[in-house]
Formats: sequence, C-alpha cells, structure tokens
Amino acid sequence: MYIHLGGEKIIRSSELIAIFDISIEKSSKISKQFVVHAQESKLLERIGEEEAKSIVVTKNIVYYSPISSSTLKKRAKILLEI
Repeated sequence: MYIHLGGEKIIRSSELIAIFDISIEKSSKISKQFVVHAQESKLLERIGEEEAKSIVVTKNIVYYSPISSSTLKKRAKILLEI
C-alpha cells in the first residue's frame, strides 16, 4: 500500500517509520539535531513549495510535508486497518 505525502510524492507504507508535527522541530533539541543531520547527509527532502506542516521519517529519507501530521496519520491508520 502507499501513502500520499503531498505534491507528487507517494511512499510505500512499509517504508514509514514515524510522522511528526513540524512543531517538534522547535520544541525538541534532539529532533532539531536529527533534522539537521538528515539535511547535512542530503537525506532531507522538501515536498512542494508550501510551508511544511509535518516531518515524515522513512527508512531512507526524511520528508518535510505540506500535509498536516494528523491527516497523514489518518491515511496511515486506514492502511493498517485494511
């Protein structure tokens, strides 16, 4: 199954590790360090031109998604129930 992250980006649900609200980047020092490391390692991808609302962590890449974390979590939950 697949999850649409925004724009033209779709990932396999089996690749998904975590979905966070973008606010975690500002409120947690460890989260900020994680994102900075991903960016330095060229493993951070911004989806579209819109402001990021969530951070999606997969096995290989970290995405800034313009879709809210609650919407993405609902999409992932639907896949788990199938």
